[in-house]
Amino acid sequence: MAVPLFSAQFHTSILTQPLPSSRSFSVGKLLSCSSSSTSMEHHESKFKEFPYASVPHRELMVELVSTVENRLGESLLPCTLPSHVQYFENESATAHASLYVRSGNSSSQVDFILGSWVHCNLPTGGALNITSLSAYLRPSTDAPNFLIEVIRSSPTTLILILDLPPRKDLVQHPDYLKTFYEETQLDKQRQLLEKLPEVSSYLSSPLYIPPPTTPWVILNSIQTEPSQAIRIDDIIQDHISPVAKVMLDTWLDLCACTERRLTDDESADLAKRDRIIKNKTIEIDLESSFPRLFGQEVANQVLGVLREIYNS
Repeated sequence: MAVPLFSAQFHTSILTQPLPSSRSFSVGKLLSCSSSSTSMEHHESKFKEFPYASVPHRELMVELVSTVENRLGESLLPCTLPSHVQYFENESATAHASLYVRSGNSSSQVDFILGSWVHCNLPTGGALNITSLSAYLRPSTDAPNFLIEVIRSSPTTLILILDLPPRKDLVQHPDYLKTFYEETQLDKQRQLLEKLPEVSSYLSSPLYIPPPTTPWVILNSIQTEPSQAIRIDDIIQDHISPVAKVMLDTWLDLCACTERRLTDDESADLAKRDRIIKNKTIEIDLESSFPRLFGQEVANQVLGVLREIYNS
């Protein structure tokens, strides 16, 4: 999914294969975002193990999660997901997944961060591995959210989705466009990746209308020759990782840790918009893919918890 968890709309052809059984605002003061690790003890799920990712892939995801948690510090509450939602699998153990959610405290602009990984064996051989990290802000600010998703369906193929999804219409609000996308020069990050010969634009299914993305969204397919499978990990380490860190730092500095004052009406309208997008993500993406991957009973348990989080 384009906002949380995993973007099935961008790789529907992979996930649909039969699987083994189974208005007035202004930029204000900087908020207090701690640069040191929180001292709170919280339950560590299997999420941070990223057991099916290659070493560079795992190191990238661990560093991004750690950066968010260290920067936001005690403004994030501990993960309280039930154990059967933090890690789950299907009956035949051919599909496994882990979720990780930390909500912001009452004074934080962060609604919650959500991380996940999904691993499932493919009937053609090999496996599909997806890792993602997304961060949602509360309607007290209209700043963009954050999303990264790394999808690997073979040792030589990778799809990267990286964006600061907007929460306002970019055409109707040119100041918003200028503040978060033009002045930050995010397009340069996309251009850096697209200089690589292995990188091309990834076209999503025309049958799916994706949720809001930006013209600067990094939506790339990376393909190497079978004899150069190690090249994918080199690209993750030397190119994707630096770009992802710049994008995340930009989000933390300009979005999560900078106050933007909204009127009550603007905040209410934004909350309604956010809720619609989150619910559409579940309806269009997860309600179709989760039962097939994990079985209806497991899917109902996990989706029930996610609905509570998205609508809290």
